[in-house]
Amino acid sequence: MIWIIIFWTSIFLLLYSYILYPALLRILACRKQSNRIVYSKNGDMPDISVIMSVYNEEKVLENKINSIYSTSFPKGKMEVIIGSDGSCDQSEEILRKMKKELTNFSFYHSNIRRGKPNVLNDLVSKAKGDILIFTDANVLLNESTITGLVKHFKNPEIGLVDSIMINTGIKKNGISRQESAYISMEVDMKHREGLVWGTMMGPFGGCYAMRKNLFIPIPDNFLVDDFFLNLNVLKNRKKSINDMKVTVSEDVSDMLMEEFRRKKRIAAGSFQNLSHYAGLLWPPYTSLSFSFISHKILRWFGPLFLILIIISNAFIFMRNEIYIYSIYLEGTLIIITIIDLIVSRFNKHIAFFRYVTHFFSMNLALSLGLINFLKGIKTNVWEPTKRNQ
Repeated sequence: MIWIIIFWTSIFLLLYSYILYPALLRILACRKQSNRIVYSKNGDMPDISVIMSVYNEEKVLENKINSIYSTSFPKGKMEVIIGSDGSCDQSEEILRKMKKELTNFSFYHSNIRRGKPNVLNDLVSKAKGDILIFTDANVLLNESTITGLVKHFKNPEIGLVDSIMINTGIKKNGISRQESAYISMEVDMKHREGLVWGTMMGPFGGCYAMRKNLFIPIPDNFLVDDFFLNLNVLKNRKKSINDMKVTVSEDVSDMLMEEFRRKKRIAAGSFQNLSHYAGLLWPPYTSLSFSFISHKILRWFGPLFLILIIISNAFIFMRNEIYIYSIYLEGTLIIITIIDLIVSRFNKHIAFFRYVTHFFSMNLALSLGLINFLKGIKTNVWEPTKRNQ
């Protein structure tokens, strides 16, 4: 009997995280309105500091900085502070050149790699703005991006605002289509969490804004800085939201192994954040703990549920035909993944097979990320994900 309970409980928790919770959010958010307390004039906006850590971004850096200065946000209310984390390409030469051409532009460099969180901590300590804009080098802003983010801070209840990523470089081969679909689902869930409770479970990280007085130094060796800062905002009982009209563009990863490496790092960093902010899970009946468990924690432990489904199924498959069919289904999905990995080596791609592979690779990355966390994270330095540029 215990194996039957484990089997169905594991299935339910997986389905709840990926299907039932998103459906519940749709129902709860259907009559909710977005934040209406906003700045209507640029002249009323608070001063801001755009913060960016870069490492070997020579291919995208100049276009990125130009996209910041091409926004409609008043230049007199904006400063841009960039830190090079031991770049060994032409990034620092580009920054030196642009510093001569631009106003309110500061550039700092390190001779050694210290990790993005350490660079961000240093840059924020130099920032003068009331609002911090964190952004990545490979994410391009449009004319209204910064204004669209900052306008929400007229509402004193709001502590963090995220933008929406427009995926570029999507191809039929690789995994960019599957990753784009997953990101779109995540964005929709986060938007509805923000509408219903103001508990958006993490910015996507490429471009988001937060109040400077809610920033705390990112701990040494932490791998996921944006989620760490987001949880601190929620801990201080301020709202975290995204604005579906505020967009940026980013090149979506196309390479399975590159995306796998990125997700493994994020998984390890997610468990770091869970350990640090475990206190937010109590009391368990708050909107914050509910969304944290439903959206994040159950998904992080998805690999455990998959393993329990397979193990329990092996003990109960003789009890009913449904358990025999479930074993056939499990085997079929595993075979599909193996076939997809084989045919992809010959540049052949079957869309449905690739979705199955994407799901299993994501859960494998979560498993390995948990193992790395349990072994202890020794450094917060990592190689940026290779994109399709």
